Amino acid sequence: MKAIIGIDVGTSGAKTALFTDGGELIASYTGEYPMSQPRNGWAEQDPQDWWDAVAKGLNAVIYEARRKDSSLEIAGVGLSGQMHGLVMLDDKGEVLRPSIIWCDQRTEREVDQMNKVVGREKLIKITANPAMTGFTAAKILWVQNNEPEIYGRCAHILLPKDYIRYKLTGEFATEVSDAAGMQLMDIPGRDWSDEILGLLHIDRSLLARMHESPDVTGRVHSHAAAETGLPEGVIVVGGAGDNPAAAVGTGVVSEGVAFTTIGSSAVVYAVSDTVKIDLEGRVHTLCASAPGKWTVMSCTQGAGISLKWLRDTCCLPEVLASEKRDVDPYVVMDELASKIAPGSDRLIFLPYMMGERSPHPDPDCRGVFFGLSAMHGRPHLIRSVMEGVAFSQLECVEVFREMGVPVGDMVITGGGSKSRLWSQMLADLYGCPVSGMKSDEGAALGAALLAAVGAGLYGTVQEACSAVIKRGAALTPRGAEGEAYTPYFELYKKLYLTMKEDFKTLSRL
Repeated sequence: MKAIIGIDVGTSGAKTALFTDGGELIASYTGEYPMSQPRNGWAEQDPQDWWDAVAKGLNAVIYEARRKDSSLEIAGVGLSGQMHGLVMLDDKGEVLRPSIIWCDQRTEREVDQMNKVVGREKLIKITANPAMTGFTAAKILWVQNNEPEIYGRCAHILLPKDYIRYKLTGEFATEVSDAAGMQLMDIPGRDWSDEILGLLHIDRSLLARMHESPDVTGRVHSHAAAETGLPEGVIVVGGAGDNPAAAVGTGVVSEGVAFTTIGSSAVVYAVSDTVKIDLEGRVHTLCASAPGKWTVMSCTQGAGISLKWLRDTCCLPEVLASEKRDVDPYVVMDELASKIAPGSDRLIFLPYMMGERSPHPDPDCRGVFFGLSAMHGRPHLIRSVMEGVAFSQLECVEVFREMGVPVGDMVITGGGSKSRLWSQMLADLYGCPVSGMKSDEGAALGAALLAAVGAGLYGTVQEACSAVIKRGAALTPRGAEGEAYTPYFELYKKLYLTMKEDFKTLSRL
């Protein structure tokens, strides 16, 4: 039996999953590791922890798979992982400092530096995104400015998943979908931007070789084979960042199809045949993991986080009821919310619990219940939070459509996909069918399918997805319900603009 492996280097752990070439999951293992916060707003991880978790995971899934089928043949390995992280190695390939990961916020001054040195408009035109504290370029500048001795010893700059590639193959390589989140690429040209590198004084030789996601980037060497249980010589393909890999894992690889993920944060991710850039910086444009295509992506910072906050702060009765029924508390909360009509009896929630990223890149805005009165109970609060998160997704989809990125078919994934109410709400608001996945292996499956293409098991990424990805039944939009949301959504959009300056005033108090 031929098998493919997908590795997803996440923030809390690394998932290693082994599939048949038809996408059937045979074995999986998730190894957890810590995140360090040496100062307020900082976030770091030790790349060695990633490698230890991956090596243990590979040994575990290969052992389990071969216990079931001793004739197992591993055709290839695909990599996925948290985007925007900074890994710095010396000329011997040794890690110079802990990785500064995606959620680190120390680089506000470096963002200002980028805007002054490059210019905001030029930066967006070339890299397709405004300067961001979370993106890799600002992190590199922070090391330049604050740790010049370490920067002087740096010989290689890698992303988290690409460090795993180095450990497996000895190769310094990356691919377009993950590298697009470094803010060092010419996104339309799908390669490093010499102009940006020159302005930021970053030597191109520090950066990895660029590939497309299904390209073979190296083969497992003998030392890695001994550590992981992988056969020596197995191919390792480019892979993808976590969201681009999840797009492959949900079959979102062609124009017109998109996915919404509702987890702690929420993402809408759509594919375009041509590069489309929002010059206002409201959403991100990246290279897709399907060669020759681009993506537009939004991120709502406080999606599931908002509902979890409400659960933990206000919903003790629902938690106790869920324990008696042996169900998840969100099931009970969902049932209560479904009894409330659209609009939550004139209660609107702004989901800015963690500041915001799309379509309002504003670290100072905060969560708001607008219209709260004595008549409102917990069911209204629950539904209002769900509607506020859904309104945020629709506001981002409106930006996509304004940019000429069609969204006519939506897949929903993440914890929020378990809620039929939330899924139907999105279908009504988007005005298009919304369907879940029969098997939601996400980024790990996407990485494995990229490996299958690199190994020649499928001709293209689209062919692999057509053969493997299976959706659940679609929820169709209901016209009357969608219209009922319209006045609330219009007021929702106005509220941020009305309170924008007040949020800034509050942040200074």
